[in-house]
Amino acid sequence: MEDQMRQPQASPEVRARIQASFDRQGLMRHLGARIVHIAAGCVRIVLPSRPEVTQQHGYVHAGASSAIADSAGGYAAFTLAPENTSVLTVEYKINLLAPAEGDHIEAVGTVLRSGRTLAVCQLEVFGVQDGHRSLVATGQQTLMFVKERAEQPDDQR
Repeated sequence: MEDQMRQPQASPEVRARIQASFDRQGLMRHLGARIVHIAAGCVRIVLPSRPEVTQQHGYVHAGASSAIADSAGGYAAFTLAPENTSVLTVEYKINLLAPAEGDHIEAVGTVLRSGRTLAVCQLEVFGVQDGHRSLVATGQQTLMFVKERAEQPDDQR
């Protein structure tokens, strides 16, 4: 939370562009994830714990944790993307540190370095129970800036 205070707010245009893009992601909608914070170089995504996103022991599935981490990092890089470009993940690695449990999980993507063609992000996933955050996964991601391509409208998915 302290890091949010140090990051400059993304402009209203950038926040709207990111939210609109996120809203078109079928997987995030299917999982029930939502963006809760957009700053320049940092995005937070929350996923409520519910049976549909758990594995056999009742923890949030690593696939769901990894998916929101990937999106958080991607959108963090997208906040810094040059005009008329978008981002695509080149690779990411996640280390699972503890079972993901709590009222919800929260993924934080933070840009470590953004260059002309690539961005590198730190990924963190927290289990949150009664306001207490516990780190459950950490990782790193590389993204590339690509020429912006029209996103699919909702009616074509």
